[in-house]
Amino acid sequence: MSLFAAAVGSFEAPHIDWHALAPELALLVGLVAALLVDLFSEDHQKLRVAYTAALAMVTSLFFCVTLGLNGADREMFGGAYVVDDYAIIVKALFAVIGYVVLFMSISYIEEGDYYQGEYSVLMLGSILGMTIMVSSRELLLIFVALELLSIPAYLLAGWRKRDVKGNEGMMKYYLLGVFASAVMLYGMTLIYGVTGSTMLTDISASLAQIQAGGGTDQAALAALGILFIIIGFAFKVSAVPFHFWAPDTYEGAPTPITAFLSVASKAAGFVALLNLVFIGFAASSEVWQPVFWILAALTMTVGNVIALRQTNIVRMLAYSSVAQAGFILVPLAVAGTGDAAGDSFRAVITYLLIYAATNLGAFAVVIAVARRTKSGEIASYRGLFRTSPGLAITMAAFLFSLAGIPPFGGWFAKFAMFSSALSAGGPWAVSLAVIAGANSVVALYYYANVAKEMVFEAPDAEHENDKPIRVPAPLGIAIATCVVAVIVSGVFPQTVARLSDETYPLGDVSDPSGLAAP
Repeated sequence: MSLFAAAVGSFEAPHIDWHALAPELALLVGLVAALLVDLFSEDHQKLRVAYTAALAMVTSLFFCVTLGLNGADREMFGGAYVVDDYAIIVKALFAVIGYVVLFMSISYIEEGDYYQGEYSVLMLGSILGMTIMVSSRELLLIFVALELLSIPAYLLAGWRKRDVKGNEGMMKYYLLGVFASAVMLYGMTLIYGVTGSTMLTDISASLAQIQAGGGTDQAALAALGILFIIIGFAFKVSAVPFHFWAPDTYEGAPTPITAFLSVASKAAGFVALLNLVFIGFAASSEVWQPVFWILAALTMTVGNVIALRQTNIVRMLAYSSVAQAGFILVPLAVAGTGDAAGDSFRAVITYLLIYAATNLGAFAVVIAVARRTKSGEIASYRGLFRTSPGLAITMAAFLFSLAGIPPFGGWFAKFAMFSSALSAGGPWAVSLAVIAGANSVVALYYYANVAKEMVFEAPDAEHENDKPIRVPAPLGIAIATCVVAVIVSGVFPQTVARLSDETYPLGDVSDPSGLAAP
């Protein structure tokens, strides 16, 4: 008994900063509240669940703002969980994405005879996993966060249970996702075996010692582990050749979920890669940099070339999303060259911020147009400017933003991407910038083709005298939010630049010792 008392007396509970965890707690409380609201609501009152989930997103965003105003970096659980400016900004991005997707979904789910309560709960669960991912500085915590965000996404992708394409897309997403998780987990075990730790800062120091000591066996195992982990996350960001699930899943899933997967899930994958590359694997840039170069070049090129042939706008946007992942990979491919680390990190964050608003807006317009046409064919957009000029103009803005045309925000995302590559210098970085430039021209062609159909082509005879498409208020809020974000980020790019400048507290990637204290 005395030994038990001594053991209890010597135990010290870890310090928990509840304010730092407030964004996650808001989502967790909102998830439980949404379950209870769904349980005690009649069928005609199910919208309460969506509004409860939206309130949880807004509350999480509010706590992100209060943390940002506080200005202090916070560490918990021995440095395994870090809340700094980078984490706060990205968590706020996820909260806004969740809020916009929920408003895109309200009318879509209500009119489609889907289970509404579970939909909002799963959305909250996936966003919760993403917010945990941002602050994770430990391999197992990263893996748990990844599964927390992925499992609800698998279920949401197959939400149209009676649809053959939906079931097919969900099964591809699930099976390939499980395989990718297994490969990634095996890579993590190799890294743990070599370094003896799952903490990213300890891994960085151990890899630096291995590089200095010249241990070929350990270096080879570490390189294999890093390669496996990158492959796992390459699936999550739909990088070629790990993209096969994306087009079928995007086409078969409900359109709001397609938007969610193409933006939030992709952003979460890139956030994990940022944490791993800039903190854990900084000393092994010679391993991951060539891999990212190949992934970036293949992903841009394959995504754009296949998008050229698409006649369905959802599949076109799916392959466009693949190509955009390639553009985001460009800064990672040059991050270990010279002093390019800071520019590369900020370029990824800038691209993710602007891409989120642009792609969500494009899918929101797709939902609005499909309410009338009941079709996802690009031909159904013919003459949209004459029947619904507002939707045509906003869709054109989103498409040209994806192409990187001023004055829409996408031009600044492309500028940051090219700047990071050119600032790195060297033939490999410059050649990747040239490939990105050629792909930007290809992408402009199929984006402009949709704009041409909307503006210069006459509508079909049966739609020539149609009234403007009526957009439900929640969907209109989502479109308006995205339009404002795209225009503001394009006309006043310094607003995004200031945010991205605050997100690089990790030191120089060429100096692993500088990464030990985020």
